[in-house]
Amino acid sequence: QVQLVESGGGLVQAGGSLILSCAASGRTFSWYSMGWFRQAPGKEREFVGTIRWSTGTKYYAESVKDRFTISRDSTKKTMYLQLNNLKPEDAAVYYCAASPRSGDVVAPGDYDYWGQGTQVTVSS
Repeated sequence: QVQLVESGGGLVQAGGSLILSCAASGRTFSWYSMGWFRQAPGKEREFVGTIRWSTGTKYYAESVKDRFTISRDSTKKTMYLQLNNLKPEDAAVYYCAASPRSGDVVAPGDYDYWGQGTQVTVSS
């Protein structure tokens, strides 16, 4: 089984930046894509972005594509999310996930493995 652990969350002022990490470990497992989701209280889990592991191809939600950047380090089996120009509405628990599917993966049901989440709080 694969374990995913997010880190890097915290409290920042509006307009500030954070970088989140998602480290994969455990039993050897091959997946096609990894993704980021976020969830605020009372809201559904929201797609943020995804990266195809082998090619580095990325796709972002419209709400974040001009401000957030996904990257990966294959040797460390780690995915990153750079969050720039943060807004109060970005505050949420951010989750990383891994998917065995090779096509578009933008829904929670497309992913089989999930981390525990890391809290991002944005002050105004």
